[in-house]
Amino acid sequence: MRLYVEPMDAVLVEFDARGQVRFDGEDWSRPTLQELRAILYAAENEAASLRELIDALESTLAPDA
Repeated sequence: MRLYVEPMDAVLVEFDARGQVRFDGEDWSRPTLQELRAILYAAENEAASLRELIDALESTLAPDA
């Protein structure tokens, strides 16, 4: 995984089920509330962008009506 978290100017590269995260070039840590909010914001925006991409590409697969 590579998620750019703009407010932190950091790239999230790993996470685990216990809520720990690892940013590029850093050790594992538990994010602060502010960091958690920034990660969630970035992830939600990325998910929305990916959904748009998927929808656009899938529409090209649909047979012309």
